[in-house]
Amino acid sequence: MNLFKKNATFKPKKRIPEGTKQYQLKKYAEATLGSGNLQLAVGLPEGEDLNEWLAVNTVDFYNQINMLYGTITDYCTNESCPVMSAGRKYEYHWADGVTVKKPLRVTAPDYIDRLMTWIQGFLDNDEVFPSRMGDPFPKNFANIVKNIFKRLFRVYAHMYHDHFSQIVTLGEEAHLNTSFKHFIYFVNEFKLVDKKELAPLKELIGTLLNKEGGEKKKQSNEKKKKRKKKKKK
Repeated sequence: MNLFKKNATFKPKKRIPEGTKQYQLKKYAEATLGSGNLQLAVGLPEGEDLNEWLAVNTVDFYNQINMLYGTITDYCTNESCPVMSAGRKYEYHWADGVTVKKPLRVTAPDYIDRLMTWIQGFLDNDEVFPSRMGDPFPKNFANIVKNIFKRLFRVYAHMYHDHFSQIVTLGEEAHLNTSFKHFIYFVNEFKLVDKKELAPLKELIGTLLNKEGGEKKKQSNEKKKKRKKKKKK
């Protein structure tokens, strides 16, 4: 068993072509993420197209989750995870509405493999995720994105509920927490995932968002104190 699969990916990484509008937005997103302000980082940049922004971030989260899950594939096996679940209370069955219409009870690695392949099919389809500037997005693009994010959340939920101890062993918990916090800010900003779907990680989400809010309040209070000190001088 390899405990150092930090650079592993479960599926090939999806790359955004340089010189495209989406590539520019990707660079903008990376720069704003570096500021540490997730609320700022997830917001639609002024004057930009919402669908373009959703597309860029869909690719980004696909890559993030793909990489995170790639670190634990030695632990997530058909034997250890005979069903795709988030703890004992939540179980997910696979259906794509095309080749599999009746939900199938499959193992976690099988579910996640099917999911990533399904998402990859959308990302590689220029009629759904156009790579050329000016090409239109489909009318149902927002619904496609919502369905993708709903299912990507399930991978986070499975990793937290069923593999967090292994993730800690690998030293990846900070990376997972940062990625998931970013994900939650993004889906909340654009209302991409229903609250009932987020229920498996409700407590964690509350903790992460409250911690973020507490840190911002602390920073704000510190700034106020500094301003008062300057006035006294």
